[in-house]
Formats: sequence, structure tokens, C-alpha cells
Amino acid sequence: MAEITATLLNFLKAIGKYRWYAVAISWTIAVIGWAVVMRLPNQYEASARVYVDTQSILKPLLSGMTTLPNLDQQVVFMRRTLISRPNVEKLMRMVDLDVKAKDTKEHEKMVDDLVSKIKIAGTERDDIYTITYTADNPKLGKDIVASLLTIFVEGSFGGKKQDSEKAVQFIDDQIKSYEEKLSAAENQLKEFKIKNMGLLPREGGGDFSGQLIQATDQLSQARLELAEAEQARNAIRRQISGEPSKTGKPGDIEIPVTDPELENRIATAQKNLDALRLQYTEQHPDIVANRRLLDQLLAQKADLSKQKKRSADPGAGYSPMLQQLSVSLSQAEAHVASMRTRVDEYSARVARLRTQSGLVPEVEAQLAQLNRDYQVNKDNYQKLLERRESARLSGDLSSATDMLTFRVIDPPTVPTQPTGPNRLRLFSLVFAAALVAGIAVAFLMSQLRPTFLSQASLREVTGLPVLGSIGMNWTAEQTVRRKRRLAALGVSVLVLFGVYGAGMAAILSHPTL
Repeated sequence: MAEITATLLNFLKAIGKYRWYAVAISWTIAVIGWAVVMRLPNQYEASARVYVDTQSILKPLLSGMTTLPNLDQQVVFMRRTLISRPNVEKLMRMVDLDVKAKDTKEHEKMVDDLVSKIKIAGTERDDIYTITYTADNPKLGKDIVASLLTIFVEGSFGGKKQDSEKAVQFIDDQIKSYEEKLSAAENQLKEFKIKNMGLLPREGGGDFSGQLIQATDQLSQARLELAEAEQARNAIRRQISGEPSKTGKPGDIEIPVTDPELENRIATAQKNLDALRLQYTEQHPDIVANRRLLDQLLAQKADLSKQKKRSADPGAGYSPMLQQLSVSLSQAEAHVASMRTRVDEYSARVARLRTQSGLVPEVEAQLAQLNRDYQVNKDNYQKLLERRESARLSGDLSSATDMLTFRVIDPPTVPTQPTGPNRLRLFSLVFAAALVAGIAVAFLMSQLRPTFLSQASLREVTGLPVLGSIGMNWTAEQTVRRKRRLAALGVSVLVLFGVYGAGMAAILSHPTL
């Protein structure tokens, strides 16, 4: 504690040695600083408050018909870009500040000054925004705030409208492109269908393999009907040219014996054989077995047809019956001829389909590709048409004032009393800075021109023993002079504090100074 006290006393003695320098520096800084504070121009803060209403009845009504703009995000974006360079330059033109700039450098300085003095405060939760600007001229500050408010309101509509128009223009260009693609795809599909007319699948009848199976079934059925017609015709022939009965009676006529079950088995075997021939060659075991079975059934039928049975018709040997058989024979011959023609036609059709069967898969694949490409272009075209109408409706919706309403709560106003500068605080800061500067200069001079103020400091620095000290013997005249200097010093300090107090009182009584 004693060391701290000694150090503090040495510090005060060192400052006291150069006290007049400290007083002079304090007075100089205080006077200059106070003069600058008093000459600072008054500042007026113009402000305005606006409420942005983003709630609209159109939102729920049009939610399913169009893409609704994000109004909250739009307002936040406008708030953050309000003091961008293009908007500030526009603001300068609106209030005629640009004409005051003499050169580019001064113009840049004015832009930076405006950006630094414009403040925008508010929260997205309440949607209430405050625009403030501090200026030396109250009218200029009010005009700048009003112009900023106009830019804030107008900027929320123009950008969205331009974006919607650009979107509609882009979609129109894409629609024209897809119209050309659709036209080219339709022509290509038409030419392909004309070129491969016989190889294309039927619209309601399945693919080519189904057509081949159907034609084969029809051929088998026609062959079966032809065989039946030939058997019926042969039976009629035998009846007409039949031998006399063993009894020798004129009414006894022998007719061939037929077995309906055998006929059905033959038809089934023939159908199975035709179906197997579509899948395998003639040497396949299944085809060989079915062909052997068919031969056996045909042999049984031939043997059965050789057997005769006598007719119980008593009038069969008479002329009217012969005439009826002749008519039936003619009808049977005609039926056999028509069936043979049908069999030939079906045979040619099956042969043609088998010949084309190698080309059909490739044709079907190309047709599927063409149809797929055409359907993709058509779907995109329909979607673009819907998007264009939605974009137009979105543009009209974005430009509607009902979607985004600005309500000015407080119009641009300027207070009658200046809001700055804070002369009380500046006056006190200058006074404190002057006192600190004076003390600091005195201490610095004591360090630059050091002296020994006590025996202890001399002994500590030199390391030599101090045998004694001689006190100063002041004369009466020197004592009077010292007292006068001390009094002058005190008066100087007191006057400095008095000037400070008077200045504070003047500022309090006249805040517009």
C-alpha cells in the first residue's frame, strides 16, 4: 500500500511540474471542441409508418386455379432492396438532388450519404414498417421519406408484372416449338402407317400373332367344313348310283354308314395339328404323333364308308327320289366349291401372314416408338397450354391491388424540434477529452524530461547511497510569486469548469442552438 501511495504521489508531482502545460492544452482543446459542437448543424429525422396487408379473399378463391405469389416474401425482398443503388439514384432524381452534384465523385458521395442515413425498421410478423431519414433540411427529409414510400409501394407491383409477362412469353415460344414437333410427329406417323398398312395391328383385333392364330383357326374350320361337304356330296353320289339290294326288291337301297363321334375326333386332330405347325417343324414328335393319329382316324372313316346299310324308304327306287337326290347333289357340289374357295383364301392368308411374321415385331416396335414420342409431345403441349393460362392469371393477380394493400399509418412527418446532434453529450465528451489530454501531455513531458522528486527515486536509479538532502529556502518575494501562480492556476481551472457549466445551461435552455 505504501508503494502504491508513493507511486501516486510521484505521478501527481510529475504532472504538477508541468501543470501550466496541462491547463493550456485543456483550454485549447475545450474551446476548439465546444466551438465545433456549437456550430454543428441541427438534424431533423423525418419518418413514416406503413402497414402492408398481405391477406386477401382472392387467395382461397384462386388457390386451385393459379400459382399464388408469396406476398410475404415479396414484401421482405422489397424492404431489403429498397435502399439499393438503383433505387437511391431514382430517389435522387425524384427530389432533384442529382442536379446538385457537380461531378461523378460528388454524386457518389451523395449516394453513399443517402444510403447511410436511410433506415428501415419493422418486423415481418406485424407487417408494419418504419422509414426514417435524418437531414439538415426538414423539407428535404420529408420529401425523401415520401419518395421512398412511393418507391416501396410501386416496386412491389412492377417487378411481378414484368416477371409474369416474361413467363408468358417464354411459354408461348415453347408452345410454338411443340406445335411444330407435333405436326412433324403426326406426318411421320401418317407416312409410317401408309407404308406399313398390312403389318400394323388392328385397332380392335389385337396384335399380329393374334391375327395369325385367328387365320389358322379359320383355315382349320374351313378344311373341316370342306371335308364334311365332300363327304355329304359323296354320300349323295353313292345313293344315286347305288347297287341293288341283295333281296332284289326295287325299294331296297344301300346307303353308307357314318359315325358322328369319329367325325368330331378327326376335326379335333386336324385342328391340333394345324396349331402345332405354327410352333414346330414337320419333324417335331408332337406333329408326327398327331399326323399318325389323323391318318388312323381317316382310315377308320374310309373303312366305315365302305359299309352299306339298306334304306327303309319304300320309294327310294322311284324316279321322284332320284330327282330329289340329283337336286341335292347339285347343291352339295356348289357347297363343296364354295368351301374349297374359302379354304384356298384362308390358306393364302395364313401363308402371307407367316411370310410377314418376321417384319411385324420391328414394325410394331417402330410404331410404339412413334406413338410414344407423339404422346410425350402432346402431353407437354397440353401442359404448356394450361401453364400459360395459369401464368396469365398469376400476372393479373400479382398486379391486382387487392392482393397487396399498403396502408399508411403515419404519413411522412418532420418534428419541429431537431433530433440531433446531442450537444449535451458532445459538450461533455469534449470537456472530458480536454482534461484527459492536458493530464496526458503533462505526464508525457515529465517522462521526456524526467527529474528526481525524492531521495528514494534517486537512490533506486543510481544505486548510490544518499547521505542527505537540502531543502529549498524561499524568499518572501518568491513565496508571494508562488502563491500568485497557484491562485492563477486555480482560477484557470475554475473558469474552465464554469465555462463548461454555462455551456451546458445554454444548451438546455436553447436546444436549437
